[in-house]
Amino acid sequence: MIGFDNIKDNLVDLNDFRLKWRFTDKKYNLLPDEHLEQLKPLNKNASSFLWNHIITVDLHKDTPFKKGFFKSIDKAKISDGNESEIKKWLYQRGFPFEKEVYLSWQPDEGMIVPWKILIKYFDDFFYSGSDDLTVIDKSLNWALLFYHESEIYFGSNEKFKPSDSFNDIDFIW
Repeated sequence: MIGFDNIKDNLVDLNDFRLKWRFTDKKYNLLPDEHLEQLKPLNKNASSFLWNHIITVDLHKDTPFKKGFFKSIDKAKISDGNESEIKKWLYQRGFPFEKEVYLSWQPDEGMIVPWKILIKYFDDFFYSGSDDLTVIDKSLNWALLFYHESEIYFGSNEKFKPSDSFNDIDFIW
């Protein structure tokens, strides 16, 4: 049985991941090898585990999140030309860059990535108009929903105070 304790035993090679084109096709984006190596695509069973975990708790029963699931919800709107503002908004969630997060697009499409990689390449992980992407950690004390209508929602049960040290960060990496 797959769970968060053994989910990393269920990875597939990026070449076998259906959404690899987002990161390896010059028409979309060519991530450097050092960043590609940090993408951990999940096999169908592990992706299904993530999807079912999200469904079981009814996380998206109401849009963006089940009423009362989180104490606070913050929202950002994605528009042409505001990529740096979105990166700043994501950074201000205050998670350590090395924190691994779980991404779920569909029942058979999931991935584990470091928070830093999600921030840097958010617009490769999420395509507005076609994707809904849920990002969680195993605690489910918070979640992100990249919503197909060019919106990002952040729900949290922690006392959330946006980080204000963004200006010291270089997103060129």
